[in-house]
Amino acid sequence: MKILMLTWEYPPRIVGGIARVVHDLSKRMIKDGHEVHVITYKEGDVPYYENDKGVHVHRVDNYMINPNNFIDWIMQLNFNMITKANELIAKGEKFDVIHAHDWLVAYAAKTLKNSYNLPLVSTIHATEAGRNSGIHDEVQRYINDTEWMLTYESSEVIVNSKYMKNELQRLFGLPYEKINVIANGVNTTTYSGVEKDYDFRRQYAADNEKIILFMGRLVYEKGVQHLISAMPKILENYHDAKLVIAGKGGMIDELKSQVEAMGLSEKVYFTGYLNAKQVAKMYKCADISVFPSTYEPFGIVALEAMLAGIPTVVSDVGGLNEIVEHGVDGMKSYAGNANSLADSILTLLFDHQLCDKISKKAKAKVKNEYNWAKIAQDSHFVYQKAICQTMAERQANQIAQEKARKEKKIKNAETEVTNLISFNKKAYISFNKALVLSRSIIY
Repeated sequence: MKILMLTWEYPPRIVGGIARVVHDLSKRMIKDGHEVHVITYKEGDVPYYENDKGVHVHRVDNYMINPNNFIDWIMQLNFNMITKANELIAKGEKFDVIHAHDWLVAYAAKTLKNSYNLPLVSTIHATEAGRNSGIHDEVQRYINDTEWMLTYESSEVIVNSKYMKNELQRLFGLPYEKINVIANGVNTTTYSGVEKDYDFRRQYAADNEKIILFMGRLVYEKGVQHLISAMPKILENYHDAKLVIAGKGGMIDELKSQVEAMGLSEKVYFTGYLNAKQVAKMYKCADISVFPSTYEPFGIVALEAMLAGIPTVVSDVGGLNEIVEHGVDGMKSYAGNANSLADSILTLLFDHQLCDKISKKAKAKVKNEYNWAKIAQDSHFVYQKAICQTMAERQANQIAQEKARKEKKIKNAETEVTNLISFNKKAYISFNKALVLSRSIIY
């Protein structure tokens, strides 16, 4: 099967979780014997075309003119994605299915689907309404409507959790059977050969301090502000603890101000951006990982922490709530509740046997349930459903066109017969009139 992936991020460009999902899914599809082409945005000094260990990566620039806003920037990017796809198809590439990732590539996906009559599958990684706890302005409404359009145009839709399936059904009124739940996964060999690096660890915490790690984007829905608010209670009960916040995002200045205002500067450390090797080292050095999101469609970072063997605390929302079983393979806390968060973290800090137990079970769970081999198989099945549906639609259209053609032909024939009968009737009447007239003249 030849698959066309559309995504606005692909390594080394990593904005959120989409890049890793597309990368790992594409690599697994290659191993399964499929051919994958990825069209994505070119950022930095990277080639326009790259064969990434079997994955054909085609990168496009955006326009040289400056857009008025982010929405215009995305629209311009979609135009260039369409151009690149047209070039590939003109050169003889025959794609079996398009897989679009999120609203950011919706217009390119819709255009290519309709231009070449290709089956379209879309993955909705998150929704605008979910990120913002509703729709509050016209920009958010535009993005929300674009998400709806993408799901409407798609033959099949993929989401990564049951929570997201319910959210899409509620927001967009999609048929329940059209939404397929396929969890995200992690590369189960990510931490192979990675050992605890004490020199690396000492850059962030003293040897006697337990590292409480947050890894992710510093935005409101990730809930870092609630984790910082939980630190006074944690430190009151367990002084030798250090909160390490790894990542970047729009809230970093606000979070640093919060730390300073609470007098926690000595106990909270912001690392900034970490590359892949540093992330792996950090997971191996941490004692507890915490993901206190207020909105989380899935939560791939939690899987990474669990795979690294770190006892993990998550909030009871979205996909995180489905990944972790409280007290069995992780700990849960009430979303947005700093006191609940502190309690779950303190439980782990004081109970080493519990940490060992849940770490082992969490690692086994990730390897068994969230591996890319299974995810690729499930995705391939959805592609096949979309292809079959598109073929059925084509056949239905052909039948409808043939039926319309026959009906038109019958109608034309009936019209000709009617006209002929009408003509003959008029001719007969004229003949009779002429006959009567001729007889009157004779007599």
